[in-house]
Amino acid sequence: MNSILKIFIFPYICFIIACKSDKEPQKTETTSIKKTEVFTKEKQFNDYWYSGKAELNSYELKQSRYGEIRKGEVVLVFVTEPFSLSKQVKLDNAKKAGNDNVSVMKLNNVRKFTTGIYDYSIVSSTFTPVNTDKHPYTLKLNTSIQEWCGHTFTQLNLKENNYQFQQFSYFEKDGDTKKNISKALLEDELMTRIRLNKGQLPLGEIDLIFSTIYSRFAYKDLQATKAKISKTETNTTLNYKIDYLKYNRTLTINVEKEFPYKILSWTEDNGDGLITEAILKKSLKEPYWNQKKVSDEIKRKELKLMN
Repeated sequence: MNSILKIFIFPYICFIIACKSDKEPQKTETTSIKKTEVFTKEKQFNDYWYSGKAELNSYELKQSRYGEIRKGEVVLVFVTEPFSLSKQVKLDNAKKAGNDNVSVMKLNNVRKFTTGIYDYSIVSSTFTPVNTDKHPYTLKLNTSIQEWCGHTFTQLNLKENNYQFQQFSYFEKDGDTKKNISKALLEDELMTRIRLNKGQLPLGEIDLIFSTIYSRFAYKDLQATKAKISKTETNTTLNYKIDYLKYNRTLTINVEKEFPYKILSWTEDNGDGLITEAILKKSLKEPYWNQKKVSDEIKRKELKLMN
């Protein structure tokens, strides 16, 4: 009798299990897909930004300066680096740094143009933590401006609730200056934020510390002020507009809509009827720090650099 029961009952149990398993895989599969999507996005970011290469971008520049438009070029160098949280410098030995090691996205913004007989060379370096949840503010920013009259150097270091501001200049009015600025989002970090946050910027009215270059060119004391960020979209781009509410300054930044969210172009309007504009010419991924030979100069042609 037991054998007969087994013959009839076992197939019935298998049928019930099979029916139940037919219903459950949809839930399991959905969960699996969600995990895969999250993992893919993280892997995509890591594979791109921790590949041992930097992203090099060249731009055609039309720069407003002294009431005229000057032709020039910009190179944006995006790269991730191990950074000391306490010293705020690139670490020589990241493995020994422990909790002092913070991964940052560094942006070197190199801008060159000519005014009459003499030229300008400007470099801004921005160091924004990759983990913006744990480290919501950029740790360091510095800008050097060289031209035939002389040069200036400006640096901001994050210190608890403030940015420690230092400026060194050959102008008597500016001299050597130190002060504290209430911490806020930096205009100079908007591009690193875009690259880190899937092309997104905070929208609406925010506190924003305007550009160190604008501060020098417009002779404005660097400080946090109110700005409004708005966004429009096309099928392929994200288009941001940044309006300063108390200053006659408006920016636009146009970004790829898909990963890796490259900066396609931007404009700067300071209300004088002349608009600074930069448009992407070429983008490469290269370990440029190892490309020091004469034979490596071919890469400059690939980047479509002027000189």
